[in-house]
Amino acid sequence: MNKVLDIPRVNAKNMTDKEFFYGHKACAGCGGSIAVRLALKVLGERTYTALPAGCMSAVGFIFPQMAFNSNAIITTFPGAASMASGIAMGAKALGQKDFKTVVFAGDGGTADIGFQALSGMIDRNDDVLYICYDNEAYMNTGIQKSGLTPYGTQTTTTPAGKNLPGTLTHKKNLFEIIAAHDIAYAATASIGYPQDYLNKVNKAKHTKGASFIHVYASCPTGWGTPTETSVEIAKDAVDCGLIFLAEYEDGEFKLNRNPKEFASIPDYLKKQARFKHLSDQDIEIITEHRDKKWSRMRKHWL
Repeated sequence: MNKVLDIPRVNAKNMTDKEFFYGHKACAGCGGSIAVRLALKVLGERTYTALPAGCMSAVGFIFPQMAFNSNAIITTFPGAASMASGIAMGAKALGQKDFKTVVFAGDGGTADIGFQALSGMIDRNDDVLYICYDNEAYMNTGIQKSGLTPYGTQTTTTPAGKNLPGTLTHKKNLFEIIAAHDIAYAATASIGYPQDYLNKVNKAKHTKGASFIHVYASCPTGWGTPTETSVEIAKDAVDCGLIFLAEYEDGEFKLNRNPKEFASIPDYLKKQARFKHLSDQDIEIITEHRDKKWSRMRKHWL
């Protein structure tokens, strides 16, 4: 893998004033739009962006108010990664240099519908950065469960009631599945820790070959949270251990944040309408799953 240790850090003081994603029609407080905006400010104007069906393509391509200020295209739902591979190879064949191709796709378009093309892109080691903005459901089409919807979530396809807690499955281990391809670079992030996210996008920008970032991106509409708390609640998810910050490169896993104590899981869950039905037993199941995952990560990644 290409070493990137000498690349200057990107932060609020030296980041460009230019905006490459603005004027969109996303819901107030949309975490996905924050993830896209920050990433494009790191990647810059020489960026080719591919987006499958999802929130960001729906809110960013409303003619004549186009939200992308650099080259961007809507792809097929399952084919974002393969189409991005073609874009990258086409630009290379034209002799273009100093450009980056990026995919922005939701959790459903990544962990479910688009996974085959993503796996092929990584297998070929195409020079594409794939960013999954994870709002934990198919929000654009009506808040349906995806492979990254956590246990106990109430969605329109996993209703909560007397006999069901909502979603019965836990989130797919997407980061580990991607790492199992022995990808050049992969990372997890959260809009609640923006500097960590910026650092990882910058590292991926300078990685030659396939790279992947799974960024946790809150959704007030689907989660039932106040619009002004989007960044705060994405931080809470990390602090209580339900989301972790990590990297995979050179065949090794690395935890970027390893707290001695976790914040309260019930406090995080109770802020969201999608979890208001959970019983103490449900919260215990969620806590046990977190503890088992962290025990495994600390044993093998530290």
